[in-house]
Amino acid sequence: MSEQHLEAVPFFRPMIEDAEIAEVVDCLRSGWITTGPKTKQFEKEFGEFVGAKHTIAVNSCTAGLHLALAGLKVKAGDGILVPTWTFAATAEVVQYLGGIPILVDCEDKTFFVDLKDAERKIQDSKSGALPIGKVERVVGIMPVHVGGAMLDMDLVREFADRHGLWVVEDAAHSFPARYHSRSSGRSLKCGEKTADVTCFSFYANKTITTGEGGMIATDSDELAEQMRCLSLHGLSSLAWNRFSNPANWDYQILSAGFKYNLTDIASAIGIHQLRKAENLRQMRQEIAETYLEGLAGIDLLELPENDPTILHSWHLFPIRLKLEQLSISRNDFCSQLRHAGIGFSVHWRPLHLHPLYSENWGWRTEHASTASSLWPRVVSLPIFAGMTKKMVSTVIGSVSELLSAARIA
Repeated sequence: MSEQHLEAVPFFRPMIEDAEIAEVVDCLRSGWITTGPKTKQFEKEFGEFVGAKHTIAVNSCTAGLHLALAGLKVKAGDGILVPTWTFAATAEVVQYLGGIPILVDCEDKTFFVDLKDAERKIQDSKSGALPIGKVERVVGIMPVHVGGAMLDMDLVREFADRHGLWVVEDAAHSFPARYHSRSSGRSLKCGEKTADVTCFSFYANKTITTGEGGMIATDSDELAEQMRCLSLHGLSSLAWNRFSNPANWDYQILSAGFKYNLTDIASAIGIHQLRKAENLRQMRQEIAETYLEGLAGIDLLELPENDPTILHSWHLFPIRLKLEQLSISRNDFCSQLRHAGIGFSVHWRPLHLHPLYSENWGWRTEHASTASSLWPRVVSLPIFAGMTKKMVSTVIGSVSELLSAARIA
């Protein structure tokens, strides 16, 4: 490896600055460190940012997805369309409530849920042609915006309405992002009336972070009330209301709820991360554009799409190796990246190839052939706000040299 490229580059690094630190200190000194005034402020400002009527801060996007399905009253035996190209959380929350995840293949170019395959899966689930057997009732679809680009939610809504489905949007990767619909011509922010419920993540490697955390967005008064109640033990009055107003000391348990609230310590970070969200996104955009230019001449890989009609959050920068032209596998390439000090990740092993789904549910490679063929080729390169030009150059140089050395003559 060339000496000019030997600089360690982490896969991600959060950008936490003085404003966040000062807000956390203020929170600690206030004496109110669990869900309280800073969380309420974070919710309000986030709702204004995305254009949602209701926002509920939670301790993870997973919690948000669970609450969304609980609010929609998913019950045992309900079938729900879930992309196989997603993280564990999207499908596992379906199983929390006894539902059946119906795994749907992805599109080749975008990794987005393939609505044509979703159509087939609905028919196959009704006839019993899938390994999960016959599903009497398919109730919803959970699209995922992979890597930070948004799929056309108007097409998803059209599909859902045709089949009488609700839509819960896994937006863990797509804040702040915007899509332009080719079908309707409209352009909306993620969370701005794009689904019945939209769930965001503030995990450490996201565009904005609270360490751990998430946000639910919805325009439904009824769903918002149910999800907020369920987010803290199903209590009729949240702790913030009970302890901030002596008149509200009493409460009743209305439902068997969960412990999903976000703390004021986390929200203190989130308030300032939110205020610079677009700047953080632009930093990622600049890195992505440098990658796209710097890697464009390497014919041994495929680069992610960069659709100018959408506002991309660039949570991930996934490349696809042309293995038929290489003497190494994707795993070999990853090992060499690690040896060169370059962080990486793989997004994702499709759900149908995990033991939970292949061994327990009977899913096979042929049930999602596109995702099965993509999986051995994909690697996500480092991308984060604050990544230096030297770091980006190091990654480009290392990828170029490693692949050139592995080219089949």
